[in-house]
This record gives sequence, C-alpha cells and structure tokens, in this order.
Amino acid sequence: MNASTRPSLKVLPSAGLRSVIGGAVLCLMAGCATSSKTAKTAYEFFPPPPDEPRLQYLTSFHTEKEFRGGDDRSFMSYVTGQKPPTKEISKPYGLAEHGHKFYICDTDYGGLIVADLQTRSMRLLAWQGPGRLNLPVNVAVDQDGIIYVADSGRDQVMIYDKQENYVGALGKVGEMKPRDVAVSQDRIYVADIQNRCVHVYDKATRTNRLFDIPRGKESTNLASRLFMPTNLALDSQGRLYVADTGAFRVQVYDTDGHHLRSIGGMGDSPGQFARVKGIALDRADRLYAADAMSQVIQVFDEQGRVLTWFGEPGVDRRLQILPAKVAVDYDDVGYFQKFVAPDFRVEYLVLVVNQMGAHKVSVYGFGHKK
Repeated sequence: MNASTRPSLKVLPSAGLRSVIGGAVLCLMAGCATSSKTAKTAYEFFPPPPDEPRLQYLTSFHTEKEFRGGDDRSFMSYVTGQKPPTKEISKPYGLAEHGHKFYICDTDYGGLIVADLQTRSMRLLAWQGPGRLNLPVNVAVDQDGIIYVADSGRDQVMIYDKQENYVGALGKVGEMKPRDVAVSQDRIYVADIQNRCVHVYDKATRTNRLFDIPRGKESTNLASRLFMPTNLALDSQGRLYVADTGAFRVQVYDTDGHHLRSIGGMGDSPGQFARVKGIALDRADRLYAADAMSQVIQVFDEQGRVLTWFGEPGVDRRLQILPAKVAVDYDDVGYFQKFVAPDFRVEYLVLVVNQMGAHKVSVYGFGHKK
C-alpha cells in the first residue's frame, strides 16, 4: 500500500469512553474485534473494526529475562554490590530513549534502569555523592547524550554527561518541585508543581532562566494558566505541551511561551481526562496522552481532536495499571520486528510505562496495513 492509499485516523464521535472501552473488552473476550489469528500467533490491533488498524500491541517486559526474550541473566545491582531481591523493574515512572537504550526512572531503586537493546541487558545507574538521586520521576536525554533527571526527592533537575558522570543540577532545595524535564536544541524546560509553571532555561549556561510559562497575565487567566504541571513534550515546531493533571487537560504554548489552546477537560468521553499524566508527540504532531484513571492512551491530531485510543484495561497481555509515561521511538523498530504481524508495517514504536502490574513497559507499533 502506498502513502496515498493508507487509511487515515478518523475523529471519534462523542460517546462515553468507559462504555466504548467496555464494549471493546467484551468483544475481545468473545474472540472477535481486534485480533487477527494465524495458526500460531494472535495479533492484537487498535482501533477496533470497522476502522483500519493503526496500532499493534507488540510485547511488554518488566524483567531482564523478558527483555532478553527468555535468556535469564543477572539484572542489576545496587551501588552496595547487593542484588535486588527480584530481577525486575520495581516502580517505574519516566522513560526516555537514546542510542538504542531505554532510560527508565525507578523510584524504588533511586536510579535509572538502562535497558540496552543492542546487548539485551539491563543495569542500574545509581550515583553516589553530589549526583546521588533520591526520587527520580522523569528523564530526558538530548541529542548529545546528556541525561536530565527530574528528582522530586531532591527538588532539582540532575544533569549527567554522555559518560554518565554527574555535572550539575538545576534549582536549589525549596526553590521548586520539578516533575518533568524536556530539552530542545537550546533550551531546558522544567515542570514545577510548586510554582505552577514551567521554567525555561538557557541550555548552554544551564543557570540562566529565560522566562516562565505561562507568561504575564496568562499565569492568572483560567484558560491559559497551569494548576498542576506534571509532564512535558515538544512538537516538531518547538511548541510546548504540558500535561496539567490538576486541570484535566493538556496546555499548548508557542515558542515564546504564549498560550495557544487547551486539549481535553474533565470527563470520561473521548477527548477528556480523569488523570492525565505522560504525554508524547510523533513527527506528524499527533499527541499521545496517558490517563492513569481510565488506564488508556488517547491519540489527538494537531488541532486537538481525539483520533483513537488503545490499551484498554482488563485485556490480558495489554493490561495497563497506572500508566505514567508514554514515549515515541523511531529508531528501534527493527528490534521488535519479530512481533509485527506479516500484513502490518510499523512506522514507529509507542512505549507505555505502567507504575503497577506485571507489564511495566509495554511496546506498541504505530503503522498501517501493507
């Protein structure tokens, strides 16, 4: 199928999201809807018929054994040299991809779990001394391999170079409460729930705070202000998306920090949120937004219209419990190709981190039928 004949995502009609999800789950349990079976493998797709499939559930993992595909080797060790009681991801939150590696914040271990796709191994990054992490909740890695970690225990953004050495921190204790960090070519963005804003720093100096978002009168306007900014993402044009968990919406700001529009609102219908958390954007500026209450990921177009959703709760392998982060990955499709249905072509991966349950990192493929 060429690009001109590919099925497009459709804007969903207004309907109760829980009712729609419940119907999809019942249909799956009855053996219809979103799976196409071969003699050996059942492939699972979203959205349900009669729409064309655009996302396929590929796999999930929470142990090194699962990550390696069944080869059980040592997982990681604490900085003391003692192995964790179980060889598994414990309580993850944020995730970032760089250099064929997944960097996963684990609040139980107080460090970053590095899942290396090339070696199919996992290890724990847990620094000592001034660079020691306390409660890492979100992570970003820039194009140069610099690692930025929002630590809600230290109330700082910790910075490490591409050799994983500690190089400095943003913020002073008591000055802010960072919950996420995003980086562009020349800026660092920090979501601060204490001051209900996003701080924008000059990336070159790291100490020069350029301005805060929202700006001026927009910080007090109900339509443009932030109540509880928890997660950040940047689109292809440098616009900032902020998951405002306290206001049940995603706020969008231009490169100068001025408010453009709001996406969502409180509710359980398509396009609404109960507890919006992690967000991400693909190269077409489609927005992925995780809702920790409904347990699904909703997908919106550039205008903020809901297109589809995936990851319904209660469906065996895709079970999502408290999804906290979603990330888009164009670089590592090949590592998961063996899970892709023969008649489906994956364009990029969508990674979902769950705080609870057996499937801490779920991997989906966005694409189209061949």
